[in-house]
Amino acid sequence: MDETAQRKEKGQSYSQLVWQQLKRNRLAMLGGFWVIAMLTCLALFADFLANEKPYYIKIDGAFYFPIFRGYLVSMGLAQWPTALVNADYKNLPYNTALFPPVPYLPNRIDLTTPFERPSRNHLFGTDRLGRDVLSGIIHGSRISLSIGLVAMGIATIIGIAIGAIAGFFGGWIDLLINRIFELMLSIPTFFLILTVVAFVKSPSIFYIMIIIGLTSWVGIARFTRNEFLKAKNLEYVTAAIAIGASNRRTMFRHILPNTITPVIVAVVFGIASAILIESGLSFLGIGVPADTITWGSILNEARGNTSAWWLALFPGLAIFVTVLAYNLAGQGLRDAIDPSLKL
Repeated sequence: MDETAQRKEKGQSYSQLVWQQLKRNRLAMLGGFWVIAMLTCLALFADFLANEKPYYIKIDGAFYFPIFRGYLVSMGLAQWPTALVNADYKNLPYNTALFPPVPYLPNRIDLTTPFERPSRNHLFGTDRLGRDVLSGIIHGSRISLSIGLVAMGIATIIGIAIGAIAGFFGGWIDLLINRIFELMLSIPTFFLILTVVAFVKSPSIFYIMIIIGLTSWVGIARFTRNEFLKAKNLEYVTAAIAIGASNRRTMFRHILPNTITPVIVAVVFGIASAILIESGLSFLGIGVPADTITWGSILNEARGNTSAWWLALFPGLAIFVTVLAYNLAGQGLRDAIDPSLKL
């Protein structure tokens, strides 16, 4: 009895089988998906975890909610009240206030505490400008995760489109696209990114996302091509063509949904690679604006004072844990969708 018959006998869909296989892999679930979920929450709620603004503050009998108010002000839906305009919240004559666990912004400069060792006031220490390292790591998670997701989103769209065309049409089109693959692979991705960044006059984190996405699609394209080559001669594809379905509909309505799951694995691994590339660029001080705090830029600060071990340890651990989590998640997905696995 083959795998499909076993699933039908047990009343399981393919997605249910993959989910059950995935749940059995505790390393992938605990070390991969749960860590990624925690990092995502850390990035989403960074303003509520590390901020010099309090959750609420009471001044002269009036309550204010600066963090929430800040979102409204940034969207143009409100203005700062007079009592909070250019306020130094810690020195305000407030009656009561509740501050976040890390009461510092990542760009808050305090030249009285440069290279301060980890202490009760600064759990992860400070850099040469007195900026809190823990706040930088918390807010830097937004940069790292967003670059991974956006860059791989761009790479996925390009890779799937080009890989699908190569695998479906074959012939001289496939031959030409494979030559493009070989050309892209012959150029080291990191150095290609360095070359492109050199021509960008005004560095921006969005340029880095786009550049990484435009240079990281080859692996996804080759994976998609291979899946399309295997699927295009199957009976359901032949039937779709026989009833007059267009090439575009056959490719993206019939073949792609049945071949996308293995491609997702390559995307997950690609997110980890994009985070490493961004960290490397930030460490070298290339592409990212100087006032943007990222894990790589904090690591770069360690070069200015080799005795400041905390500047290398904590952001290094953040990068290591994040990349390891995505690799474990990708490994778990790959094992779960392996058709040779049985329940």
